[in-house]
Amino acid sequence: MTTTDPAAVARIVDHTLLKPEATPADVAALVAEARQLGVYSVCVSPSMLPIDPETLGDVKVATVCGFPSGKHHSTIKAMEAARAVADGAHEVDMVIDVGAAVDGRFEDVQADIAEVRAAVQRPTVLKVIIESAALTDEQIVGCCRAAEAAGADFVKTSTGFHPTGGASVHAVELMAQTVGGRLGVKASGGIRTGAAARAMIAAGATRLGLSGTAAVLGSLDSGTGPEDAGESGY
Repeated sequence: MTTTDPAAVARIVDHTLLKPEATPADVAALVAEARQLGVYSVCVSPSMLPIDPETLGDVKVATVCGFPSGKHHSTIKAMEAARAVADGAHEVDMVIDVGAAVDGRFEDVQADIAEVRAAVQRPTVLKVIIESAALTDEQIVGCCRAAEAAGADFVKTSTGFHPTGGASVHAVELMAQTVGGRLGVKASGGIRTGAAARAMIAAGATRLGLSGTAAVLGSLDSGTGPEDAGESGY
């Protein structure tokens, strides 16, 4: 993306609601706002699916699996992803076993992703959440390579729930360099201002996970500094 005008940024946003206390009414409001803002998709918990297609318009549906810890058996993640697709999800954001990455067991990371990929074939989009704030640079690179080898479509920084934090410009740059345009890069977790969104896009993000989408889009022309990027939480 070479422009960061609000309409262009909106078209790469997953408008996100993953709070445990979310209700069907909250999801309905999310969808209505998504259509008003012109975002790419809504991202909701799998238990909130299906969403009535007539309410969506052109908005896609994304969901999560193995969320937020990633400490689920791969078989369970695969089943959860398959059920979500059956319930209308176009995209699945899966969480890896971060401990396997910390241990350097990237073959296990790859196998975990591959099992989910086998359960949700393309055109379903598979994004892989690596919790970049909890990893070293070497571990980030290893996870990105594992995701690519397993057939994922995107690598994603964060769940937004990990205590180490969310997206950072450095992590996005490193992820983008590693996948070299062969996979997308989704920045998520703590992107609350237009300045933060601009910084992530400049670093190589091709998708943004936002919960406060209206505020971010509305502040794209503000002077808020890049120091607001990379806070934890949605």
